[in-house]
Amino acid sequence: MFWIIAVVILLVVALTLLLFRIEDMSHLDAYEYSVKEATPSEENLKVLERIREMGRAGKGLRGKARLIALRKHMDSLSDGLEFGSEFRQCDSPSGEWVIAPGADTQRRILYIHGGAWAAGSPRSHRSITDRLSHIANASVFAVDYRLMPEHRFMDGVRDCRRAYTWLIESGPDGPDEATFILVAGDSAGGSHALGLLAWIRESGLRQADGAVAFSPSTDLTLSAPSNRGNIATDPMLGPMFGGLSKIPRPVIWWATLAAFRISPTSPVASPLLGNLANLPPTLIQASDSEMLLDNARRYASKAKAQGSKVVLHTWPGMVHVWQIFTPVLPEAEEAFDDIESFIKEIESKKREPEASQT
Repeated sequence: MFWIIAVVILLVVALTLLLFRIEDMSHLDAYEYSVKEATPSEENLKVLERIREMGRAGKGLRGKARLIALRKHMDSLSDGLEFGSEFRQCDSPSGEWVIAPGADTQRRILYIHGGAWAAGSPRSHRSITDRLSHIANASVFAVDYRLMPEHRFMDGVRDCRRAYTWLIESGPDGPDEATFILVAGDSAGGSHALGLLAWIRESGLRQADGAVAFSPSTDLTLSAPSNRGNIATDPMLGPMFGGLSKIPRPVIWWATLAAFRISPTSPVASPLLGNLANLPPTLIQASDSEMLLDNARRYASKAKAQGSKVVLHTWPGMVHVWQIFTPVLPEAEEAFDDIESFIKEIESKKREPEASQT
């Protein structure tokens, strides 16, 4: 019996090593990134209370009931806010147009919301999409991609790809070629956004002019130090996913494969593990206290090493995806000012070759 157990264990280990070929990314941790010198504002206390409300929303519930409560709470994040944009529903592809007054509809942003690929919606992230439409003078399309567990992970990926392909030639008023395209997303949606950039490059489509990712999940192998080191300082993800630190990573990899039906080492699920060369200018924003900090750092470091222009700006003591708490949180407004400057820089450099040809 002992030998049978030993053989089974060896086979499982061998299969794990063969199936999950984990690339050592620890060398990327040598890159240093500065953190803004600031103290979290008093308004951050209100945000922390909203986070606690989210935790209480699912207290005592399990399974589907807990997921439904989480989805309902996330959608309520936009309740009571006043928006200046127009919201138009779209059926094919499924999503919502967000159009600020006077926005140029040939300037477009594809927004991919977060929510661990299982929650969130265009409605839950209206505070972000409304703000993006204003600062970019663009129409924003928030794609309503299919969520797990009702659908497969790849269904959501395909929805994002379809939305981008459609966005190149279609605006809120019908067929119309885009003159400027930005891809943006947060958390799980940030991972979809970064993965989408690589797919666009490989597909030979018109590449986005730039990208913005808020606290993206870039690596589902959970090998980054902050995935475990920042559990206690992350008031949102810590209580939700901190327990995973007690589970051996190979077990998590197998569980991810079973739930997502895609290996966590696939660049589609973990953009960090793919080819990051020849990508458009990208701005990543993260907090120094969140679990996904090193996911952002490693992605930025690898992308820059492969020649892509990626910048990472880090805020101190902010909750995961604090940008969603605009206009209550001053640091969220700072983040959007940062994005506005980034967009202006992209456009300035885009005009330089055109000016040299005249």
